[in-house]
Amino acid sequence: MFGIIDCNNFFVSCERVFCPRLKGVPVVVLSNNDGCVIARSNEAKAMGIAMGTPFFKVKHLMQSGVLHVKSGNLTLYGDMSRRVMSIVRKRVPRIEVYSIDECFMDLDGIGHVEAFGRELSATVERCTGIPVSVGVAPTKTLAKLASRFAKKYAGYKGCCVIDNEEKRRKALELTEIGDVWGVGRRMQATLKMCRVHTALDYS
Repeated sequence: MFGIIDCNNFFVSCERVFCPRLKGVPVVVLSNNDGCVIARSNEAKAMGIAMGTPFFKVKHLMQSGVLHVKSGNLTLYGDMSRRVMSIVRKRVPRIEVYSIDECFMDLDGIGHVEAFGRELSATVERCTGIPVSVGVAPTKTLAKLASRFAKKYAGYKGCCVIDNEEKRRKALELTEIGDVWGVGRRMQATLKMCRVHTALDYS
């Protein structure tokens, strides 16, 4: 089985570790030179602020006190990423760091993967302050889908496992084709023209 650990709203979560007053309020992080939005808290997403939105379009929200805005700090985020990965490495011998906020895990030989994933999610947050979601499945693509469900639904308690055909079909049915790992905007448009709207349509 493969697992993936994905830090939730990573740049925003890093800022919240060092500024707790930002918890529970709309926050965005900006790119170099404060050009555009590159990270959003769930509260900011609920306001309709999209990834890549130019700063000047949301500046009025900051000025009115509705939105908290932080300039990106890649040094801080890199350090927090290393802390997260260090904790994961101590518990999973074989990992593959995929990005600053994600790593795949080889879970072969680990029993009770759901309990393990939940414990790992809780441990990372307790030790670093960074909330994470864990997805577990027979393939990396399915594991990434599982982590999306773990992030979206609190009932998973930090870890979603896709380990049988029923769960696989349900996950694919609920996933828009554009949300599948590796499907870009151009491919998404082409697939929708072919009446492929969900991941299940493509399987």
